[in-house]
Amino acid sequence: MKYRGLNVVGMSGVVGLGLMLAGCAQTPMGPTVQVMPGPGKSFDAFQYDQMSCKQFAEQSVAGQAQSANNQAVGAAALTTVLGAGLGAATGSAWHHGAGTGAAIGAGAGAATGAAIGAGMSQNAQMSIQQQYDNAFAQCMYSKGEMVPGYGPMMVNSPPPPSYGPDPGLTRAVQVQLVRLGYMRGPADGVAGPQTSQAISQYESVSGLPVDGMPSPPLLARLQSTP
Repeated sequence: MKYRGLNVVGMSGVVGLGLMLAGCAQTPMGPTVQVMPGPGKSFDAFQYDQMSCKQFAEQSVAGQAQSANNQAVGAAALTTVLGAGLGAATGSAWHHGAGTGAAIGAGAGAATGAAIGAGMSQNAQMSIQQQYDNAFAQCMYSKGEMVPGYGPMMVNSPPPPSYGPDPGLTRAVQVQLVRLGYMRGPADGVAGPQTSQAISQYESVSGLPVDGMPSPPLLARLQSTP
């Protein structure tokens, strides 16, 4: 669109330059979420997982930055053209000439459009970074690394309290239950359903109160049973 030699559409190039100076959306350089090596993971293995998950995160947001920038430039260019049209109409009404009015309107529209486009790009950048971080965190967690907010492997969170029987006591009870044929091995120190069932069976046969729980008196009774 031209107003007496003024190429208003060409103002989109000015808008694009304004967006470049104001800052456009870009693919994130890396994650902003803190991740630590998982239990038993060497630092070399952690670095390999980190590199792999960065590539996965980049693929997850591929093309979004360019798409966001294209939309921002389009919105800014439209603002420029609308400003030129309004300026031309105002210039004609006040006898300043459509061309002069268009030039003034296009300039104002370009400035406003650059601001609008920069704001759109900034919002898009935040969304892209968040999607990148989510993809990275999910990937690292799936590989056994420690990610804050993901399941039992939360960084800086205390271990869950243990309310079960002492593993050493449980293992000793299991050894005796295996010896007497009430359960099959291995004796792993975990008071699971199999151990509870075996204890209950022994307690019932031996005339003891049935509770299915390992205890020092139970262990002493088992050890004294031939």
